[in-house]
Amino acid sequence: MSWRADLPPVRGKLLPDEPLGPFTWFRVGGAADLLFLPADHEDLAAFLHALPSSVPVTVLGVGSNVIVRDGGVAGVVIRLAGRAFATVTAEGRRITAGAAALDSAVARAAAKAGIGGLEFYAGIPGTIGGALTMNAGCYGAETKDVLVSAWGYDRRGERRQLARTDFGYTYRHSEAPSDIIWVEATFEGHADDPAAVQARMEEITRRRETTQPIREKTGGSTFKNPPGYSSWKLVDEAGWRGKLYGGAMFSPLHANFMINTGEATAADLEALGEAVRADVLTKTGVDLQWEIRRIGTPG
Repeated sequence: MSWRADLPPVRGKLLPDEPLGPFTWFRVGGAADLLFLPADHEDLAAFLHALPSSVPVTVLGVGSNVIVRDGGVAGVVIRLAGRAFATVTAEGRRITAGAAALDSAVARAAAKAGIGGLEFYAGIPGTIGGALTMNAGCYGAETKDVLVSAWGYDRRGERRQLARTDFGYTYRHSEAPSDIIWVEATFEGHADDPAAVQARMEEITRRRETTQPIREKTGGSTFKNPPGYSSWKLVDEAGWRGKLYGGAMFSPLHANFMINTGEATAADLEALGEAVRADVLTKTGVDLQWEIRRIGTPG
């Protein structure tokens, strides 16, 4: 890792060999060769421009839908944090939000401004950057339904802006260039009564709290829903709900949510997911696909 001896100057923080587990909801995983916490947009762009192109770059949000493998992540892991990347503003029927803004914060800002159509974000425990990358959605609505445009920096530190149609969105998938680190996005809803929007948000929150293990060390939906199926039903019917696998299991409350019961490793979690995939494929012929991102190398 000779590249670490000749890093560009930054105004943010450069943290070598930083454990990444504490930055994820599962609380597992190894360290980053280098964790970069940029101070602002310009700091991020300058760092990317100066960083040798041979150094891998990985973006980590709030870690709500990711498993960091036990061997850690090679290269630079970039985590956007702080006010410079998390501002949320409303104007007319539009909301502009930084990539580090929580999805729930966007929903609250929209409700306060009397903008309907974005309340589904109250049910997604991630950030706007992640929502853009995976077309995040729940309860019948998705990012593609409300996105106007987004901009960020590519691996060379050059600004890139894409309209919604440029993303090529499908279910939990985007065709946008994978090297863009999203910085900000604009969404559009419709004029609505703030109290009505708030009421719908509260219903989404209640539904989530009663059906999902949100107070556990979890990672959101483990598998995408295959066409014509619900992943939780496939996992449940295969007999994996509440069944321990090392220190990991699928939640007794929601069979598509994995849980770190306290002693799980990243290897436990990923092996459990793969065991379930293989079992469901054998029993039903359905090939479950991961929704949780898995990054890094095995321990």
